[in-house]
Amino acid sequence: MIEKTTSMLIVDALVAHGVDTVFGIPGAHTYDFTDALYCRKSDIRFIHSRHEQGAGYMAYGYAKSSGRTGVFTVVPGPGVLNAGASLCTAYGANTPVMCITGNIMANLIGQGRGQLHELPDQLLTLRSITKWAQRINHPTEAANVTASAFHEMLSGRKRPVAIEVPWDVFGMKGADESTIVRPPVRPVLNENLIERAAQMIAQAKNPLIMVGGGAVDAGAEVLELARRIQAPVTSHRSGKGIVSDESPFAINAVAAYEYWRECDLLIGIGSRLELQFMRWHWKPEGLKVLRLDIDPTEMVRLKPDLGIVGDATEATAALNTALSESSTRGDRTGEFVELKRRARVRMESIQPEVAYLDAIRSVLPRDGFFVEEVCQAGFTARFAFPVYSPRHYVTCGYHDNLGFGFNTALGVKVANPTKAVVAIAGDGGFMFGVQELATAVQHGIAVVTVVFNNNSFGNVRRDQENTYHGRFIGADLVNPDFVALARSFGALGARVETPEALARVLEEMLGHNVPALIEVSIPIGSEASPWPLVHPAPHVKETLS
Repeated sequence: MIEKTTSMLIVDALVAHGVDTVFGIPGAHTYDFTDALYCRKSDIRFIHSRHEQGAGYMAYGYAKSSGRTGVFTVVPGPGVLNAGASLCTAYGANTPVMCITGNIMANLIGQGRGQLHELPDQLLTLRSITKWAQRINHPTEAANVTASAFHEMLSGRKRPVAIEVPWDVFGMKGADESTIVRPPVRPVLNENLIERAAQMIAQAKNPLIMVGGGAVDAGAEVLELARRIQAPVTSHRSGKGIVSDESPFAINAVAAYEYWRECDLLIGIGSRLELQFMRWHWKPEGLKVLRLDIDPTEMVRLKPDLGIVGDATEATAALNTALSESSTRGDRTGEFVELKRRARVRMESIQPEVAYLDAIRSVLPRDGFFVEEVCQAGFTARFAFPVYSPRHYVTCGYHDNLGFGFNTALGVKVANPTKAVVAIAGDGGFMFGVQELATAVQHGIAVVTVVFNNNSFGNVRRDQENTYHGRFIGADLVNPDFVALARSFGALGARVETPEALARVLEEMLGHNVPALIEVSIPIGSEASPWPLVHPAPHVKETLS
């Protein structure tokens, strides 16, 4: 009989499910697991980071940009807690990320003896920030638990999962077991509801389609629906690029807010409808809401007039089939293009952020990836950065984790090694993960990071100035020389002060295909606030000119 350790059986299961990369940091509790990865290094690449949060966010960026599972491994206790923010981000952004961690010796769990890295109840902690978490207690459980983790993670609404293994169980041997890959479960469409949805659409005069991350694979079906019913398609963050911003049917949030005044049917596809129900603060009179979402709890959280539970691609395709050819309407694309033009005029006031984003977009290849951050340019990018394909705008979802961007971008590049990847960050957020410059250089991860340096937590400083009468506390920062810092790690570094210079230097840096940092010097207080366009005043009557 062939025997394998629990670690080997887990790695076999990862390979069976198509995993080719694991991020992480080795540690005493997980030595057997990382050794098993070494023994399968021809099948799985191991990329070690300099902080557990970095490893988690790299796995997140890998998954978010590719649609494949991102896997990371960290030690229990402090390692899990350090990586917790990345699991929260993956949960909020519906991303398939798997955490594999250890625990103390099996017979000591729950005894509270103060063992190395012990948490009072680590499994409970993991279950509070993931969709599903389970412990492997014996080698005979390894293949099944790992397969169950994939099944739970990929069925319905994709979200992170976690597996923990006691220290001694990782190295315990058992019989070799083949992994049975179970396909994810998808809900069965209710055809009667599809027919009712088609009737609802037929009665609407000014429908608006809102897409989110749940529709990331439904771009062709959404565009066909938009064409049939002559409705614009908008998004906030995760839905950017599902319908290319070059399409006349795609309108950004600024243009969509103007259209919203006359909207009589909101069609949400794979979206929490954050703009309409959390940021715009009012609804047009007589508005009806139709939702297509794979998560049935969404129909309870925000109850629509009609809710259809189903996969976005399948449900939207069925809706297109149900719509008769007679429901196809006259061309309104000229109207949508005009909305976009007027929105662009309004966006021009958000400077210098828009000018710098324009500079990045002018250089970044069409198939390149843009990773936002929780900074002034990042907030602005959510409505001002054009995107041409799904997954190519990588965001953090509703958690808005400061400092996620640079680490995440490294995972994006690992998943897409032949594509350009540009990350932006503020000086405050970048320092959350600055140590991963070492990871980028060591593993040759050629991300170009643009750091907007205003020597402050910019949003905090503005709020303290406007709301608290200039009583600044914890807002101003003392920074290193970012260019010298990048070079000290072995990365390229440059400093610019204008959008034109940024475009020129960024193009040069992308051409080198090595890790690089560009610092953009921003005088304190010089950035226009993007928030009036993110949180517009309720029911604004004036038209854009």
